[in-house]
Amino acid sequence: MSIQKPATRPASPRFSSGPCAKIPTFNLSLLQSAALGRSHRAAPGKAKLKAAIDGTRDILGIPQEYKIAIVPASDTGAVEMALWSLLGARKATLLAWESFGAGWVTDVVKQLKIDADVHTADYGDIVDMDRIDYDTDVVFTWNGTTSGVRVKNGDMIPADRDGLTICDATSAAFAMDLPWDKLDVTTFSWQKVLGGEAAHGMLILSPRAVERLETYTPAWPLPKIFRLTKGGKLIDGIFHGETINTPSMLAVEDYLVALDWARSVGGLNGLIARADRNTAAIDAFVKKHDWIDFLAVDPSIRSNTSVCLRFNDTRIGDASAFAKSVTKRLEGEGVAFDIGAYRDAPAGLRIWCGGTVETSDIEAMLPWLAWAFESEIAAQTVAA
Repeated sequence: MSIQKPATRPASPRFSSGPCAKIPTFNLSLLQSAALGRSHRAAPGKAKLKAAIDGTRDILGIPQEYKIAIVPASDTGAVEMALWSLLGARKATLLAWESFGAGWVTDVVKQLKIDADVHTADYGDIVDMDRIDYDTDVVFTWNGTTSGVRVKNGDMIPADRDGLTICDATSAAFAMDLPWDKLDVTTFSWQKVLGGEAAHGMLILSPRAVERLETYTPAWPLPKIFRLTKGGKLIDGIFHGETINTPSMLAVEDYLVALDWARSVGGLNGLIARADRNTAAIDAFVKKHDWIDFLAVDPSIRSNTSVCLRFNDTRIGDASAFAKSVTKRLEGEGVAFDIGAYRDAPAGLRIWCGGTVETSDIEAMLPWLAWAFESEIAAQTVAA
C-alpha cells in the first residue's frame, strides 16, 4: 500500500545537533570582512577577537567581572582546560546523565585520578541536584545534548559554596537563561546554538575560578594549550583576544555574523523564544501521535534545543533498526538530515530546535516524520 507523501517540504532540512543549522540569513558573502591573510595578533585580528568576546558578554548577560576567552578544540577543549587546570584542590563531584557528562567522569576519575563522587542518571532523566555537596568541585552539563534533558535552574546551588561549579553549557548557551552567579566555569562552542563553524571553544571564568587558578598549582604537568597562568598570575591577554594558539579568522567572522543576527532577533530572550516555539511544535505533534514520545518523561527537565524522541509502538521489532530506517527515509526525501539518536543513547530521534532553526521548517518536517513512520510499519508488515 502506498502512503501519500506530504505536500510541503522544509525550506531547510538541517536539524543536526552539531554542527547545527546556520543562521537563517546565512550567505558566504557575509564573511567578506574576515581578516584573512593577516596575523591574529595584528590590530584587525585582535579587534575581531575582542568583538567576539564582547558580543558574547553582551548577548548572554555575562557579568563584567567574569573573564571570557576563546580557546582551542571546541567545547571539549574548553572543558578539558578547566578540568586539568582547576581540579585537584579539593574533592570533586561528577554528575552525568548523558554521553558527554560520562566522558568528563572518565577524564577526572581515570585520567586525573582525582578523589570524586560520581552521580549518574539514565538517559531522559537527571540527578537530584538538591542532594549534591557544593563544597566540592561540581562538574556537570547544563543541557544533555544526547539525552534531551536540562537543569531546571540554578536555585539549588548555594551562593556561599566552597567548591567551584564547572558547567559544560555547549547546547544551552544562547538558548537558556544561565544563572551566572551560580556558575564558576562555563564552556560552550560556536557550532551549537548559533550554528557557527567548529574548532573554537569559549571559556568563561568567575572571580572565584580566577582565584583558584592564581592560588593552586595542579600536581600534573599542563600542556601549553591548557596554561592560563604564568608565575601564579592569570595570563590576562587570553581574555582580551590574545588566543593561546592560532584561531581561524574565517570562523571568527562567521561567529560575529551570528552574533549580529542574534541581536536582530531580540538577543538572548529572542533566541530562547525561538527555541521554545520549535520545541512546542514537536510537543504538539507528540500529543497527537501515540507512537512517539519524548525520551525525557518529565516536561520540566526537557531540553528546548536537543529534543530527543523515542518510538513506543508495539509493532516495532528492533528499535535501533527501525529508527535508522525512518531517518534514512527522511534523509532520502531531503526533508530531515542527521536526526538519528546519538550512538550511545537509546534508539530514537534527536531533532535540533535551537534558535537558528525556523519553526516553519519544524512544522513542515513533522508530517514527513509521520509518513516515514507509517511507511516503515507498512514495510515491516509486508516483510512479515
